[in-house]
Amino acid sequence: MADIINEAQRCLKCKKPLCKEGCPVSTDIPIIMEMFLQGKMEDAGEKLFLNNPLSALCSLICPHEKNCMGHCILNRKGTPIKFYEVESYISSFYLEKAHLERVKNNGHLVGIIGAGPAGLTLAIILSQRGYNVTMIDSKDKIGGVLRYGIPEFRLPKSLLDLLLKRMQELGIQFRPNTLIGPTITIDDMFADGYDAIFIGTGVWKPNRLRIPGETLGNVHFAIDYLKNPDSYDSLGDHVVIIGAGNVAMDAARTILRKSRAKVDVIFFRGREEVTALEEELMLAEVDGIHMNYYLNTVKIEPDGIIVEPVIKVVHDDDTVEYVNDSEHKFKINSTSVIIAIGQGALSNIVKNTKQIDTTQKGLIQTTVGGATTRPGVYAAGDVVSGAKTVVEAVAATKMVADQIDAYIKNKYNEL
Repeated sequence: MADIINEAQRCLKCKKPLCKEGCPVSTDIPIIMEMFLQGKMEDAGEKLFLNNPLSALCSLICPHEKNCMGHCILNRKGTPIKFYEVESYISSFYLEKAHLERVKNNGHLVGIIGAGPAGLTLAIILSQRGYNVTMIDSKDKIGGVLRYGIPEFRLPKSLLDLLLKRMQELGIQFRPNTLIGPTITIDDMFADGYDAIFIGTGVWKPNRLRIPGETLGNVHFAIDYLKNPDSYDSLGDHVVIIGAGNVAMDAARTILRKSRAKVDVIFFRGREEVTALEEELMLAEVDGIHMNYYLNTVKIEPDGIIVEPVIKVVHDDDTVEYVNDSEHKFKINSTSVIIAIGQGALSNIVKNTKQIDTTQKGLIQTTVGGATTRPGVYAAGDVVSGAKTVVEAVAATKMVADQIDAYIKNKYNEL
């Protein structure tokens, strides 16, 4: 607690806070710091919650070094303020203590497909504006990637349970274990009186390497493993992970905690091109994960992988070329292989719904405000942008909330 107070006291309370500019949801960091030091915990918690309903979660998993910390003026000649520590303390306190009052109902119904970051954000914002909100998800609990993609040691799921309590106070209904598309369609939802529908289903379709051996019994996808690590009890004593993004780091660090297996990460580029956050990469290295760079996996076998060295060539004009050295391919023995090279969107909804266009990557096509090509249907988050951070999903969804609000009010001439 003393360290948190010290961080708040170190804040310069800048008149033009660069930290706020660096935050995707423009959190009023200096004001929050001052409220905290004045003992206005509930007021500070409410301010954070109204600006970002997922504040308690973002404070733990945001890329702080790129956002608030990365923009802090003290970062230039010293140690930046760790605002996220103060934010986490305030926001978790607020989730535990707050009792949210239902707003007078405006008689309009909005359906939200997907209970991940985007869906949770929209449900809370619209319910606070008087809308009836029904949130539908294919899984048994709320959270989406927050619950089924981020390990417990990074994000305690008890925070999601607290968030659900606050959402229930607002009157939000949650329908679990329901897959929209094959059985219930968006057309069915509109027929049942929904005024607008939001799609925030994230990206759960793992990308394939498309190399021989991907169907073997010792091969798994990282995004599937993270859904329920306890069901993977036969990974053996040496696991190889192909890919070096945040999902790869989460899978690697979870495996170390769930077993005594040795974990090797294989990446076809160098350390400077790893897509995982620097902090996550450093923590993985500290945990004992062995990083292997400039190796391209060309085949998976029952007892390991075949890789080719990758040679980085920098030409005179500073252009870079990567050349696979197929003459010196070799085998890395392992008991299991985890593939972690990104995810795409599932097609359950768009395959069973007319007028919703998608991009070449299979993501839902929208306007800047989140409107799809079908009137009354909106989307945001990873299903639109591809895999991004949680706070970026919150920022995009806040814009969509305004658009849905305006659409329904205009539809009923309530503007």
